Amino acid sequence: PASARDDAAAYFFDHAARLGAPDYVPTHTDVLRARVKTTGISETTFVERGAHFRLVDVGGQRSERRKWMACFQDVHAVIFCVALNEYDLTLDEDRGTNRLRESLKLFGEIANSRWFTNTAVLLFLNKCDLFDDKIAHGADLSVCFAEYDGGRDRDRALAFIRNRFLEQNRTDKPVYVHETTAVDTALVERVFASVRDAAI
Repeated sequence: PASARDDAAAYFFDHAARLGAPDYVPTHTDVLRARVKTTGISETTFVERGAHFRLVDVGGQRSERRKWMACFQDVHAVIFCVALNEYDLTLDEDRGTNRLRESLKLFGEIANSRWFTNTAVLLFLNKCDLFDDKIAHGADLSVCFAEYDGGRDRDRALAFIRNRFLEQNRTDKPVYVHETTAVDTALVERVFASVRDAAI
């Protein structure tokens, strides 16, 4: 089966000659396209427009989830990232479980957790560029959701996924949804402005 690690492969193969040159220096885009699997807990602090942020990245793999509890105190916002293009892939640790369905289940647990009762929840539907390509030329979304009947219509597929995630929230608090492409820096800047407003 395909792997999530394949996401950037086409980009790097297309640039193989440049990447293999003796005087190669990574470009900004090269760095953005490189994928590093999150294991454990990674913390970054920064200041943006006078506001101090502490960004805690936790691994999404099942084995990493038990480590999250230490990160929950004083959290003002949770950003839940979903790799849209993984709707036809399975987990590395459980080949019988679909990645998008696992994300749905985990999102429901987080959105409804007592730990996040007063916490803003932001849902990033990420990798829109790869999702668009896969919906148009790859597997139909019905491989993940048998009830989906929208075919290769990108907007219908995205709306279906968005609604499935929003249905997981059984609380009164809103979920702020953003469609993102992590390698689109202008888009990420606009989304971050929205995140900043929700977190402060």
